Order: sequence, then structure tokens, then C-alpha cells
Amino acid sequence: MDLSAIPTTAPKGLDKEETKEKTQKLLAQLNKLQNLLYAEGKHAVLIILQGMDASGKDGAIRKVFSQLNPQGVQVTSFKAPTEEELKHDFLWRIHQHTPAKSMIKIFNRSHYEDVLITRVHGWCDDATAAERFEAINHFEETLSVHNLTLILKFYLHISKEEQEGRFKERIDEPEKHWKFNKNDMLEATHWDAYRKAYEDCFEKCNVIPWTIVPADQNWYKEYIITQKLVEALQQLNMQYPSLNES
Repeated sequence: MDLSAIPTTAPKGLDKEETKEKTQKLLAQLNKLQNLLYAEGKHAVLIILQGMDASGKDGAIRKVFSQLNPQGVQVTSFKAPTEEELKHDFLWRIHQHTPAKSMIKIFNRSHYEDVLITRVHGWCDDATAAERFEAINHFEETLSVHNLTLILKFYLHISKEEQEGRFKERIDEPEKHWKFNKNDMLEATHWDAYRKAYEDCFEKCNVIPWTIVPADQNWYKEYIITQKLVEALQQLNMQYPSLNES
């Protein structure tokens, strides 16, 4: 996959307001589907959000999932491994946070960081990365087949220009100062290396397919994520449990 050949914006001519209205209708459907997921208790849902810094992962979580019942939604963000986590295999810290049945779990960054930032900075060689790709595929397949976990993997695809603009907003606008991290600016200098690392993930870890989400415009990003999630949940053919009169 060549990310440079994939648009980061909505299709030309797509009406913004009409799309936002569709998103609201989809969110209402999502609310009902979450209730059904929770009541049936047979499936789990894992949402994986990956993307460059400032690609809008936090915003997507807030906009798409804020209307759901908080009892059934959990978010975990993965940062640099702790000393304890480094004593185990790289998936150890991930497995502890996989969703229980009836739950929606959102990974804001995920196990893919162990084949992304580690490769960009040379902490993980190609042979180790190949082993990790295989382990990730087995891990996701195990969750999907043996625990009935619906996995949706989203890459939020922004342009370099949009990223630079969002960084500037974090510097210029006082209400966004809290988002500013000098390290993000440093990581942005490795743009091409990150792109290549992501393309390898899409090629090598596709047992569960990826959705590449054009993310320069938040309204379109939110629409695509919501639409994909609603469609996937509908395909589970969930049913409410029958009345238990015992």
C-alpha cells in the first residue's frame, strides 16, 4: 500500500452538512446497537485507532463514543512501556486490556506501536519486527475466533500540511496549549519513516483488515468511523435475550 496515493480529504463534492446529518443518524443507530451488544453478552468489540500525532484520535473517541452508555465503553491509551512491562513479551501489557464480552474497548494507540516507533528509532530490527507481525496476527485472530471479539482497525490518514497546521493551533490557541508536546514536533521529522512503517503494518498485519480514514476533515473522519462500526455491529445479527421467568 502506498499511503501517498490515498486522499486525506473527503471525496470532492461531498456535502459537509448532509454528511454530518448522516453521522447523527448513524450515532443513534450505534447507541441502540451498543445496548443490544451489552444485553446479549456474546460478543466483545475492540476499536484500534492509529495515526500520526495530531491525526485526531482523541477527537474521534470524544465525538463517536461520547453518546454511548459509559458502562459499556472503555478507553486505554498505550504509552512507552513501563519497567515492569518490559520484563514481559510485548503483547503482555496489551492482553490485559482486551475487552470482555458485551464491552466496547478503544485502544488509543495499541500493540502496533511496538512495530512502529520501535522501528523508526531502530529499537527493533527487521527480523524482530517480522516475528512481531506474526504474533500480532495470531493475537488478533485468537481474539476474533475464540472470544468472538469484533476488531476494527482504523488508521487516521492526515496530510503533513494538516498536521503542521494542528501543531500551530496548539501553540497559538491558549485553550489548546495543554495538547502541545514538544516531542510530537520531533517525531514529525520522521514522517517518511513512519509512513513506511505503517505501510508495512497494513501489508503484514491484515488478517483483520484496516480502514484507512481520510482525516484532514474531522466531520468526514467521524462519519467513516461511525459508518464502519454500525455496519460491522449489524452483521453480528445480535438478539436480545428472551424473558427469564425463573
